[in-house]
Amino acid sequence: MKVQSLALRKVPLPDSLMPALSLLLGDRATASASVREQHGRGEGGFSPLPPDIVCFANSTEEVAAIVRLCAEHKVPVIPFGTGTSLEGHVLALKGGVSIDLSHMNEILEVNTEDLDCRVEAGVTRKQLNNHIRDTGLFFAVDPGADASLGGMAATRASGTNAVRYGTMRESVLGLTVVMPDGRIVHTGGRARKSAAGYDLTRLLVGSEGTLGVITEVQLRLFGIPEAVSAAVCQYDTLEGAVNTVIQTIQLGVPVARIELLDEVQLGACIAYSKLEEYARKPTLFFEFHGTENSVKEQTETVDEISRENGGGDFRWATRQEDRNALWQARHDAYFAAVALRPGKRGISSDVCVPISRLAECIVESRADIEESGLVAPIVGHVGDGNFHVLFVIDPDDPKEAGRMEWVNERMVHRALAMGGTCTGEHGIGVGKMDFLVAEQGEAVGVMRTVKMALDPDNIMNPGKILRV
Repeated sequence: MKVQSLALRKVPLPDSLMPALSLLLGDRATASASVREQHGRGEGGFSPLPPDIVCFANSTEEVAAIVRLCAEHKVPVIPFGTGTSLEGHVLALKGGVSIDLSHMNEILEVNTEDLDCRVEAGVTRKQLNNHIRDTGLFFAVDPGADASLGGMAATRASGTNAVRYGTMRESVLGLTVVMPDGRIVHTGGRARKSAAGYDLTRLLVGSEGTLGVITEVQLRLFGIPEAVSAAVCQYDTLEGAVNTVIQTIQLGVPVARIELLDEVQLGACIAYSKLEEYARKPTLFFEFHGTENSVKEQTETVDEISRENGGGDFRWATRQEDRNALWQARHDAYFAAVALRPGKRGISSDVCVPISRLAECIVESRADIEESGLVAPIVGHVGDGNFHVLFVIDPDDPKEAGRMEWVNERMVHRALAMGGTCTGEHGIGVGKMDFLVAEQGEAVGVMRTVKMALDPDNIMNPGKILRV
């Protein structure tokens, strides 16, 4: 979470690089201060660190040509999608060239019978779902932000649907990647299983731009369910809400989404999203997918579990527009939380634990927040054990920043002690490198060996995931 602790040692650019990039791309290679500033920031709590040059690529071949020029001069390369990452993934820690993939936004093929598609890296998840809506299919990974699919693959993104449909790890069937020396490599494919060689797709999914630039993604799709129903239930205690989740998952109910908002977050959403019909209490948002009969069975089972844990009546949203409004309020949770302290900054952190330890981890983390005196709502994709704390702080107040670090470190180490992970979906970036060492130990050395074998000059997004 601390940019100031990083060693920021810029790599000098050779005089010949900008003319070479301009010859290749024309005015799509720019050193404009405003464009560079835009490409040196994500959505996390880090100060901007802009690149020296921004290149807008139109094809995999152009990306390869840019990378070859950078490799020749040992200049850093930072891939850029939509800039929605939270752990400093797009910061140009050592300067260099940012490759913006947003112009690569073509949906290349949709194979409805095989439930898959191939897209360029700049296609966003909403763009894809709008394109395939009339085929009866949808892409399931929903991190909230309308992120690019290449960026989602690079950060191994997750989201509200992961409890039923999985994360980007399960959704990516294959990749086209430009390697650090400029080679274009195709991994995986359309087959649903393969025993052919190393699983390079899984290596590159979640590599955060440190091993190559993802330019195309082959993705798994799902059929739109016959019946979809959403519901909201409120609880007297945070523990009661989380225990409902645990028991639902342990019974094997195939719920599509279970989202937790603690009383602080729900209070913020009441004010921001005009949810006046709800009380300021711990709340679960549910969504059920399937046939009419299976959805009815799921809801009856969860309703029974919920009541045993102090849950109130379910409020249903069966119409599409009502469900959209409900989930839009959930996706706007960040803006609602920041509105609790106008003019302050929202900084998010996340962990993920085995489902049996979820209630304990959340309740103890909430107690730490209360002790710190910070404003920090908790939200979570709790169906898979993942929750987020959004700290709303004054970044110029060192006392608040110190209390935030104290709460975050306790939360992460608590999750690790419970057999969990330091990040369920935000990734490592620059913010969680020390936590990765605490979690993975000697395995980080193996990761470093892989990194140096593929990128010996450390030009691919240097300073992210691990120290070289």
